Amino acid sequence: MSGYLTLPNQLTVLRLLLIPVIAVSLSASYTYHDQMAAAVYAVAATTDTLDGQLARARQQVTELGKFLDPLADKLLVITVLLILVAASVLPAWVVVVIFGREFLIQGVRFVAASQGVVLTSTPWGKSKTLTQNVMIGLLILQRQLGWLHTAAYVMVGLAVTATVLSGVDYLWRYRRFVF
Repeated sequence: MSGYLTLPNQLTVLRLLLIPVIAVSLSASYTYHDQMAAAVYAVAATTDTLDGQLARARQQVTELGKFLDPLADKLLVITVLLILVAASVLPAWVVVVIFGREFLIQGVRFVAASQGVVLTSTPWGKSKTLTQNVMIGLLILQRQLGWLHTAAYVMVGLAVTATVLSGVDYLWRYRRFVF
């Protein structure tokens, strides 16, 4: 079992464990709860970058990591976005676009995997992740720091654009698994 709990996999498990902490902080009403949620979200998002880099650098890529990492990423983002929609901070259509893209790309990955092919992330995919993470951080913070409102909604536009473009890029690159 210890072979599975490599440092990269431990970071992924930490990200999963931070999701309820973020959800509770977002839903609470104590002083600085949004700043706490944004800080914990930033830590969780950082583990997403670190776990993959460490796994490759240490040659510790595991089947568990390949399964848990994307799961943790999706659960983190979708959980926070749904809370922000429920709090009327974010329009639901943004979550539909983001979730729709993720669902579609996971389907392409599943088809490719069934043929023994592992699809890698693309530069557009990395920009999608970055813009979504910045968007989420700003949306959380602007609830108590109103001066961030415009920046947050500019990031919503950038994140949605990067999400759509990364999905189109991914479908084009890996079209042999789609059509």
